[in-house]
Amino acid sequence: MTTLKVHNIETAPEGSKDLLEKSLKANGFIPGLHGVLAGAPGLLEAYQTIHKLFIDSSFDKEEITVVWQTINVEHACHYCVPAHTGIAKMMKVDDAIIDALRNETPLENPKLEALRTMTLTIVRNRGHVSPEDLKTFYAAGYGERQVLEIILGLSQKVISNYTNHIANTPVDAPFQKFAWEKEKV
Repeated sequence: MTTLKVHNIETAPEGSKDLLEKSLKANGFIPGLHGVLAGAPGLLEAYQTIHKLFIDSSFDKEEITVVWQTINVEHACHYCVPAHTGIAKMMKVDDAIIDALRNETPLENPKLEALRTMTLTIVRNRGHVSPEDLKTFYAAGYGERQVLEIILGLSQKVISNYTNHIANTPVDAPFQKFAWEKEKV
């Protein structure tokens, strides 16, 4: 059961109607998350803007997936993990990467693993990273820009993951086959 309203174009506040039209045009349907975010037009606009900025970052499709899914899994987002699994498959990201991220296992590619590790460090330590963390990340082939772009991706994921936790957003039909639950330790 959702705890926040999932809006459609007819029920959304005036400032969200055009944004939901944009979602419909881009996706062929209005993702449940967008319907929830529509309850606060500024939040939906911020999410869509940050999404575009992150997609346009220096990261390639595999790196974007690593940042998104690392955060989604760490935050235990029941909605975003399946959604980004489907998105990664549409982007033709290797299934081995997708599965490792969903299962919280190290990635075979050392550069992608360094990205996953830095993303986790930033999330778990709330931005407090050591000089050694940065040195290791830079040695893998990344730079200051990528540290900042992880924060950009994290900003997007905080909006979506936290909203989904509060709203208990139903997973959209196209992504239900990728249902996921964080393993209890």
